[in-house]
Amino acid sequence: MKFIIKLFPEITIKSRPVRKMFIVQLRRNIKQTLLHYDIESKVQGNWDHVEVVIPDDSQELAAQDQLTRISGIDKVLTVKEHEFETFDDIFQIAKETYADKIKNKTFCVRVKRSGQHDFTSIDVERYVGGGLMQHCEAKKIQLKNPEYTVQMQINKQTLQTISDIVPGQGGFPLGMQDSVLSLISGGFDSNVASYLMSRRGLQTHYLFFNLGGTAHEVGVKQVSHYLWERFGVSHGVKFVTIPFDGVVTEILQQVDNSQMGVILKRMMLRAATEVANKLGIESLVTGESIGQVSSQTLRNLNVIDSVTDMLVMRPLIVMDKPEIVDISRKIGTYDFAASMPEYCGVISVKPTTRAKPERIEAEEAKFNFDVLNDAIENCSIQKIKNVLSSSEGVCDVDLVEIPGADDVIIDIRHPQEQEQAPLHLTNNTILNIPFYELNNKADMIPKDKSALLYCAKGTMSQLHAQQLKQSGMDNIKVFKPSK
Repeated sequence: MKFIIKLFPEITIKSRPVRKMFIVQLRRNIKQTLLHYDIESKVQGNWDHVEVVIPDDSQELAAQDQLTRISGIDKVLTVKEHEFETFDDIFQIAKETYADKIKNKTFCVRVKRSGQHDFTSIDVERYVGGGLMQHCEAKKIQLKNPEYTVQMQINKQTLQTISDIVPGQGGFPLGMQDSVLSLISGGFDSNVASYLMSRRGLQTHYLFFNLGGTAHEVGVKQVSHYLWERFGVSHGVKFVTIPFDGVVTEILQQVDNSQMGVILKRMMLRAATEVANKLGIESLVTGESIGQVSSQTLRNLNVIDSVTDMLVMRPLIVMDKPEIVDISRKIGTYDFAASMPEYCGVISVKPTTRAKPERIEAEEAKFNFDVLNDAIENCSIQKIKNVLSSSEGVCDVDLVEIPGADDVIIDIRHPQEQEQAPLHLTNNTILNIPFYELNNKADMIPKDKSALLYCAKGTMSQLHAQQLKQSGMDNIKVFKPSK
């Protein structure tokens, strides 16, 4: 199976040396992504496209799915190559490939040609279109807005039939821009902001401020890992946790109620700047949007940003909430955000919308900055690929390779994973409960039988099995079939 990768249009207008670097990086990213999912491939870069050959046809759909999530790609074309000599050879190949697709439909034929030939693309379109109309059960040829478009490409004496075209992510290849540190809370805004930066080719690391909720931290780690594995797995990034409960306590005790929200954001930017400098990162990212909450007025954002010399990027700054939510649905983070545990430790009764620098500085003079320094000093930095692993307590969870006849399997994968690779077992009941809904739907798990959590690699299921066992559900195990 072969895929033709069409480059994002902004890449094609770059200068020759820059365009070449983009293509080289895109090839590398494709290779690394497919390798991560155990898909063997051969990747070849060309001036206006990239070719990807998958030797194992059974991996076609999995490979296509991964390719559509790699930034820098405009379209993914699924093609087959055929040798030909005559027009009739082209028609016979087209008939075999497209007869069923155009049955009872209006259609047209579109051909792109390169190389030296004694015919034009239009000659081929007319010949093949007429032949298909005569020998197949199509409704009629319709050049404008047909129900199906027969698309083929001719390169010298090779004909490529295109069976499918799916849109890619667009943007620039990951790794072509600098790194950024995204302040992520797990909600709709910060998830979408992180995705948009990664899509633009920026290697996006994650920073989470733990305000006091363990469940919240677990949820943010899960959505951060999801974003990385789905859209940026070609590059390793860091996940940083800063324990901020002490900072919250100090603000609650020392700061005037109306100023708390702005001062909390200033403390976060100070801490984020320190972490970014430690990691060699020059820019920060937040999910703020103008006027969405009191701290996000122009005046307040200006006062907040004044504590750092680092560039603070806000990709959602003029987006409406429905737009942000729509993107979260598209990229698969909607359910994460909707189910995310929240910890609201700093809520002002009458928050200021026009903070005054002198008033903020006076309130911060009451704050013990040793508390902030301690929080930064005690930050945890992990590789994103390891954030779902937990050494503590995992040994207490039984791993089962072959389930008993009465065991109930709980498939906790994301619904998209469940749809792409359904779990089939002969004798066992299978319940589909995505991991982010386990806490709310724990009562659906039977108590009188062994309940085996299942995910693709076993990491997520072990993490949640451990949590459920700690809550008193002793019948929880992990289903980890041997390969």
